[in-house]
Amino acid sequence: MAVSPTAPPCYSLSTLHSSLFPSFKPRSLLSLYPKPKSVQRRFVVRASATLESSNGAIVAEESGNSTSYGRQFFPLAAVVGQDAIKTALLLGAIDREIGGIAISGKRGTAKTVMARGLHAILPPIDVVVGSIANADPTHPEEWEDGLAERVEYDSAGNIKTQIVRSPFVQIPLGVTEDRLVGSVDVEESIKTGTTVFQPGLLAEAHRGVLYVDEINLLDEGIGNLLLNVFTEGVNIVEREGISFRHPCKPLLIATYNPEEGAVREHLLDRIAINLSADLPMSFEDRVAAVGIATQFQECSNEVFKMVEEETEYAKTQIILAREYLKDVSISRDQLKYLVMEALRGGCQGHRAEIYAARVAKCLTALEGREKVTVDDLKKA
Repeated sequence: MAVSPTAPPCYSLSTLHSSLFPSFKPRSLLSLYPKPKSVQRRFVVRASATLESSNGAIVAEESGNSTSYGRQFFPLAAVVGQDAIKTALLLGAIDREIGGIAISGKRGTAKTVMARGLHAILPPIDVVVGSIANADPTHPEEWEDGLAERVEYDSAGNIKTQIVRSPFVQIPLGVTEDRLVGSVDVEESIKTGTTVFQPGLLAEAHRGVLYVDEINLLDEGIGNLLLNVFTEGVNIVEREGISFRHPCKPLLIATYNPEEGAVREHLLDRIAINLSADLPMSFEDRVAAVGIATQFQECSNEVFKMVEEETEYAKTQIILAREYLKDVSISRDQLKYLVMEALRGGCQGHRAEIYAARVAKCLTALEGREKVTVDDLKKA
């Protein structure tokens, strides 16, 4: 039986809007945050150009050519079903320090698709010009070493900043420690006669998403290194004559297939949300999933246009929820409830209830409220 991708079920993609924001009521703050426009920037890297500092960061220059190259990733709003994982990804976008998200599942369950799809709904970020680690101009105490001395100011005396797309960095399985944390730029060091630091993937991922596919196959040493950096929130490099530190507070998203091996316990213990994509789908949902996937292969622009409104809506909700989160409170009795549930579940340590409290507050902010409710606690 032929399935037409233009059938109505394939175009009914209100799942993200209706299931993730069922009771959200915009408040007056909505007028302060209009729907952000998509920020599409392409950069041409000139290997011969470096900053006038000891870090050797490469200067990125915006290109006027808007032609897109490479693979386009399936939008999160077009994924059929998997509402719990979609919600978890939105919570991570609201609070990057929520504790990380792990998605397990067999082959072909859209684990990687959903992880990559989050990137499109992340709002752009404001960074200090010349920073190698996406420094936040409003938090100078978290800037990398040396940035305060070389920061630039405009005519009004304000720090020069630029709006960039929120970073999405994937850690390959065979990544080396030098590529991950940073190392000496040998070529630039020889040219300048001084030790020049070459930033790694951790510097690129700050204030964005750090994605690890097949985390169960990741080298144990690299895994331990990642955990240490996430715990401290800073990457400290002390090697080969280098002493350098920069902030590293990305949202960790990890995916894995349990059939290929289990994730080490000490890794899962540090991840707040662990969900499975191996959920049964109805016949209608499977037909809709195949239809939209087929249409995306044939004409991806139509799919992007179809979910553009929902994508922009999700961006707006993330911006609003980040503001609401600052005022969300959780009572002592509610904390007692979370502790009791952790004890009933036989959880060791305190991470379970700490993570649950943070998730509950994010759920509250997502719906535009200031107080955590019983439903938020149950979901957490």
